[in-house]
Amino acid sequence: MRDYRLISADSHITEPPGVWVDRMPQRFKERAPHMVSLEKGDAWIFEGYPEPINFGLNQCGGLPPERRVAWIRWEEARVAGYDPAVRLADMDQDGVDADILYPTPRPSIAMVGLQDDPELHLAQIQAYNNWLSEFCSHDLERLGGLAVIPNIGVEAAVLEMRRAIKLPGIRGVLLGQLPHGGRDISPKSDPFWAEAQDAAVPVAVHISLSTGGPRRQTQGLQTAEFRFFEIPVLNADFIYTGVFDRFPDLMMVMAEGDCAWIPYVKEQMDDRFHRVHPDTRPSIKLRPSEYYDRNIFSVYITDHFGIQLRKDVGVDQMMWSSDFPHTGTHWPNSWKVIEKDFAGVAEEEKHKILAGNAARLYKFGDND
Repeated sequence: MRDYRLISADSHITEPPGVWVDRMPQRFKERAPHMVSLEKGDAWIFEGYPEPINFGLNQCGGLPPERRVAWIRWEEARVAGYDPAVRLADMDQDGVDADILYPTPRPSIAMVGLQDDPELHLAQIQAYNNWLSEFCSHDLERLGGLAVIPNIGVEAAVLEMRRAIKLPGIRGVLLGQLPHGGRDISPKSDPFWAEAQDAAVPVAVHISLSTGGPRRQTQGLQTAEFRFFEIPVLNADFIYTGVFDRFPDLMMVMAEGDCAWIPYVKEQMDDRFHRVHPDTRPSIKLRPSEYYDRNIFSVYITDHFGIQLRKDVGVDQMMWSSDFPHTGTHWPNSWKVIEKDFAGVAEEEKHKILAGNAARLYKFGDND
């Protein structure tokens, strides 16, 4: 059995040109997402999305800042983003034993944002999930994928989760919006939470839920520096609407939101909870902070203060991310940063954060 010392709980692939056109049903071939060559560089075209989607900044980790540009040709893209054999070699160079793989953000937003044609919506998502399984199948001990879940109704979401988690290499699911659609939590999605709980499938959100329409998510404070911005509010929605009471074994992963803010939020939520009149208090069974400790996993890239506050964050709920090949990665020097950040941290705690929690959650090393 492989010895896992470092698992990235949030890494990314770079979708190659044939992901959709090679895998979608014939009737959708002309409408499938496809890559085009423009004057500025190559880009994806998605039906319903308002502009071409470039990918240069989604594969430039490890490059000097002056070489990090949005527009490139496909031939310039980092091969490790779409070739699993090269991916494993780059992981070896960085000392990473396993990757949990997320899609590129804007293509995934485009997939879930197309809702006026449910059949095309589902065909795009299934084609991506099938390709991701093929990628991970190159080495099932080291590559794990998160299947994208449709958001055109809870029945479609449940059916695709059932289908996808049977595919080789799929170890969890990713929400772009809530299963019933949109961003507002509703009992309509309860059958999905029940299915995920009973099947022990981790459910992830990457930075935030999509706004719903086919538009860029750059408004307000939703930038790289403030990527934690929406996660505390989303966590509070799950807690206060009773989702974690109805489904106490549901495992939610909030990826790329970091951790240092969590002790403050836990303190403030508990304080406010006990100050309001019992008749107006949210009808939940535990203190708000206890749901963080039981149901919510947090993933960080660079968070020195989060490691210092790990006991208050919750050592059992923290997971490390390389973010490779995105701009946040420290590749190929991840271990140099880790050893500096974890100076003085007990080995048991260090192992949990760097590998143990992800191995437990995503069943790496599980022979069952």
